[in-house]
Amino acid sequence: MDYLPQDPAILVSSVNMLLRDEEYDSLEDLCNAFDRDIEELKATLSEQGFVYVEQQKQFRPKAQWNMKRIINPWLNRPEYNCFGCCPSNPIGLHLQFYEDGDYIVSSWKPGTHYQGWVNTLHGGILSTLIDEVCGWVVTRKLQTSGYTVQLNVKFRKAVSTDEPELTIRAKVAKQVRNLAYIHAEITNSKGEVCNEGEAIYFLMNQEKAREMGFLECEVEK
Repeated sequence: MDYLPQDPAILVSSVNMLLRDEEYDSLEDLCNAFDRDIEELKATLSEQGFVYVEQQKQFRPKAQWNMKRIINPWLNRPEYNCFGCCPSNPIGLHLQFYEDGDYIVSSWKPGTHYQGWVNTLHGGILSTLIDEVCGWVVTRKLQTSGYTVQLNVKFRKAVSTDEPELTIRAKVAKQVRNLAYIHAEITNSKGEVCNEGEAIYFLMNQEKAREMGFLECEVEK
């Protein structure tokens, strides 16, 4: 990227992506690289309803700025290389997750290399986003590990690969013994629901979860 976009929706998504992918250590470093005044950038995005959350290194809607970032419990495992959430996977999605009340939330910016039909995000990627956020519902909300037994995805609206940012949200709908039923949705930058998903996860008991290396999943203070 040679310059920061002018359009506010694309601007906030681009800045968040650059910081999320750790191309820059801080917002200040990013602004210096693009010759942009940091206070002017904050003021511009504040007018559009965004606030910079230092502990998350992201711009967030003012109404949601108090979401807590989930600490990834798998980072210290050498074999960890998840396509969805491992930050060091060179071809991964690099998703980070936050807790917002009953919901687990993430955001992600599409790209042309994830397309199916021309300029259209591949349905498999959308399904992966839903499956991934549901998995993190299990990790954080149910404090265990598990795996997908069933995943149903409804494709309600096509998603462009030029979409500034997608928001992925999920929560537990119900739990029956060792099965968790999880509802998820993906919305675009206009707030339109593009996809809905229903996942069933098998929940491992604490002994099996520990065997897999899971101890606990906490949020940043």
